[in-house]
Amino acid sequence: MSLPPLVEPAAELTVDEVRRYSRHLIIPDVGMDGQKRLKNAKVLVVGAGGLGSPALMYLAAAGVGTLGVVEFDAVDESNLQRQIIHGQSDIGRSKAQSARDSIKEVNPYVNVVLHETRLDNDNVLDVFSGYDLIVDGTDNFATRYMVNDAAVILGKPYVWGSIFRFEGQVSVFWEKYGPQYRDLYPEPPPPGMVPSCAEGGVLGVLCASIGSIMVNEAIKLITGIGEPLLGRLMVYDALEMSYNTLKIRKDPNAEPITELIDYEAFCGAVSDEAAEAAADATISVTQLQDWLDARERGERDFTLVDVREPNEYEINRIPGSVLIPKGEFLTGEALEKLPQDKQVVLHCKSGVRSAEALAVAKGAGMSDAVHVGGGVAAWVSQIDPSQPDY
Repeated sequence: MSLPPLVEPAAELTVDEVRRYSRHLIIPDVGMDGQKRLKNAKVLVVGAGGLGSPALMYLAAAGVGTLGVVEFDAVDESNLQRQIIHGQSDIGRSKAQSARDSIKEVNPYVNVVLHETRLDNDNVLDVFSGYDLIVDGTDNFATRYMVNDAAVILGKPYVWGSIFRFEGQVSVFWEKYGPQYRDLYPEPPPPGMVPSCAEGGVLGVLCASIGSIMVNEAIKLITGIGEPLLGRLMVYDALEMSYNTLKIRKDPNAEPITELIDYEAFCGAVSDEAAEAAADATISVTQLQDWLDARERGERDFTLVDVREPNEYEINRIPGSVLIPKGEFLTGEALEKLPQDKQVVLHCKSGVRSAEALAVAKGAGMSDAVHVGGGVAAWVSQIDPSQPDY
């Protein structure tokens, strides 16, 4: 459905702005009026990472007058494969500040407002209230539900995008005219069921494909042209090079959103079973190092099991570990491979997947099984920094 323009036009464009945006101005559907609306628009981008990077750069290039950036993280070398708003010299810098500098290089006429903070229930409504449109490029379910609920409470539209490996999704949510995110995902997936990009990976260029579509939707909303993806979910498969669009309908029986909730509890990092299993069965990487030394001396005997995927195991590993992916624990195959006469020590990248595998092991009667908090990431950071991290 077509929607009215989200933003009133600015009073004028300067001569320099006319020169800069001339290729927009000669498009009849955009023209001077549309470009003035872009100039007057205030858009908040949540995250300056994989999706936020291309979104911010193209929003800036398009002439959006005010760009807000919500970001609290620092640039890491592993970001550079896809987060093209940052460069080699930005490693270790604030992502928000790095993004600001790149935006200014793309378009000095853009006013950049930094929010170098983690969005939470205490600040999200205040941060969102100063903007016309939200662009959500976050990568975790807790923040996505919070962004949705805050946007619903404030009556604001937002563009949502998601990426994983070779697939991306984009939609527009605005309860005033159509569905919201909870109509697409009424409940979060079970903890541990959907790996993050840090665990499952993402094709770098996929970020550009999805991020640019998100900006396209933002421009349509701001200027009132075309038909936004409101009530539609666009699914892109980079391997098949296919675009499919699915309809999203409002749930007529959904409870109205009137307040924010505890989103971490709502989504859960791990299942209740995993949390219970890990409560008194978690060791640190320094403890593991002591155990490995003792095993080398013949004073301790245990089997160290890496529950990551084979491609992760090729990147780095804890010496002496054997690979049994978490999926084999969920199907029960792993139980046939585990020794019955030795203690089992499980680890993954960060401790989430190994906690889920630990719950299976304990459920199968391995009462002395433990897992390693922080996983191989903590091992590389604290014990063996000569190995690469990811």
